[in-house]
Amino acid sequence: MELVLALGIGVLTAAGVWLLLRPRTFQVIIGLSLLGYAVNLFIFAMGRLRAGAPPVLKGEGPADPAAYADPVPQALVLTAIVISFALTALFLVVLLTSRGITGSDHIDGREPGE
Repeated sequence: MELVLALGIGVLTAAGVWLLLRPRTFQVIIGLSLLGYAVNLFIFAMGRLRAGAPPVLKGEGPADPAAYADPVPQALVLTAIVISFALTALFLVVLLTSRGITGSDHIDGREPGE
C-alpha cells in the first residue's frame, strides 16, 4: 500500500512540475493543482496509514494513542483543499481577465512562432 501511495505522489508531482513548465497559463494552473494534490497526499500519509483504526477515543479509562488515527494531518489536508480550491478559482478569474485583455493565454502574451 505504501508503494502505491508513494508512486501516486511521485506521478502527481512529476505531472505537476511538467505542466508548470508549459507556456500556456491554463496548463500552469492545472500543474499547480496537481502539485497541491501531491502535497495533500504526502501530508495525509505522514499521519500513518492505518486501516481499521478508530478515529475517536472511547471514554473508558486511559487510552493508548498509538492505537488511534491521528486527526491533525486530516485537518491540515481539509484546510489545504479549501484554500487550494479558492486559489484555483482566483487564478482562473485572473486567467480569463488576462485573456480578455491580451487576447492570448500564453504567459508572455504571444502565440507560438511569433
